[in-house]
Amino acid sequence: MKKEGYYSTGEFMKQANITKKTIRYYDEKNILKPSFVSDSGARYYTEKDLAKLQQILLLKYLGFSLGDIKEMQVDDADKHFIVNSLNIQQKLVEDRIEQLQLVASTIREATDDLQADREVDWTKLFELIQVADLESILKKQYKDASNIMARINLHKQYSVNKQGWFPWIYEQMQVKPGQKILELGCGAGDLWVENAEKFPEDISITVTDISDGMLRDARREIGREDAVFSYAICGCESIPFADATFDLVVANHVLFYCDDIGQACREIQRVLKPGGVLVAGTYGSAHMKEISRLVMEFDDRIVLAAENLYDRFGKENGTDILQSTFEEVEWRQYEDAIEIDDAEPLISYVLSCHGNQNQYIAHKYKEFRTFMKKKIVGGFHITKDAGIFLVKK
Repeated sequence: MKKEGYYSTGEFMKQANITKKTIRYYDEKNILKPSFVSDSGARYYTEKDLAKLQQILLLKYLGFSLGDIKEMQVDDADKHFIVNSLNIQQKLVEDRIEQLQLVASTIREATDDLQADREVDWTKLFELIQVADLESILKKQYKDASNIMARINLHKQYSVNKQGWFPWIYEQMQVKPGQKILELGCGAGDLWVENAEKFPEDISITVTDISDGMLRDARREIGREDAVFSYAICGCESIPFADATFDLVVANHVLFYCDDIGQACREIQRVLKPGGVLVAGTYGSAHMKEISRLVMEFDDRIVLAAENLYDRFGKENGTDILQSTFEEVEWRQYEDAIEIDDAEPLISYVLSCHGNQNQYIAHKYKEFRTFMKKKIVGGFHITKDAGIFLVKK
């Protein structure tokens, strides 16, 4: 007898347009298990299973192996996870389209060269059509994007300060007509996307990142490449622009990633015009401290960050670091906190961290999820200790 609210295997096959053999294979490989198995062995599936299957099929279409897919799937079919997953997969599809368009263009160039008896750059062509390499890049982008989105979503959905981090930064920047602006480490371009209606006349914004993938995301999200916006790949320690080029340089949560922060400061000072301003975002030692305490309560071996980035460049030591290159340094605090009553976004955040948490959580995920849900009952407060240094040349 069919279980109410569930699909039989046959119905599930029709909904997903796949064979019974494929469904059984995914079951055997622990990629997609049925939500319910009757005493007689009949398998039944839910809408959540269908959403998960659609995710699997899309990742397979993008070229990932089943082993990769097993690693990359969301652990829960909760709406929060599915929305994140779909957003990330959309970016992967767009990246795949851009890469294939580039391959098509290069093949056309090679064909034209052959027909015109010109020498063909076979090395360039061979590098572009390395499908395995492309899949590896996409897999890394998937994981990076998953981690970034988990953090952004926690802040966007549950922060007390409704102005938002990026509108607040833009307000502190005091952008004036005619200014030339450089952003180092643009991420997905949120600073410009969230403030698109505020730009004064005749400004020039150069958006940069050391990651080609992040720069591509920023270009896509900003949606402009015109007299206002231009894009370039570069790091903070070697900025490919002439001395005294920019009125304003933005380095939001970037300097603590530099191998040589002093060199990055000198480069920024070099490309700033006299009287120009650096806006450097970072955070302090109290930032998100309640999350670390919470996961250590579950297992005291868990460390969410292999290195505390604020120890490299943070609220407490940033003034001393910057004063070695600049004279005028001012700290401005962003007043905010997180008040959350839903465990799922917090779990996503924990799993996205760069520490050892997955070593102690992966095999006890259900236990960890139950623990987090109990701790969040009645609400949970998280300190946010972040801001910017306003630095004048």
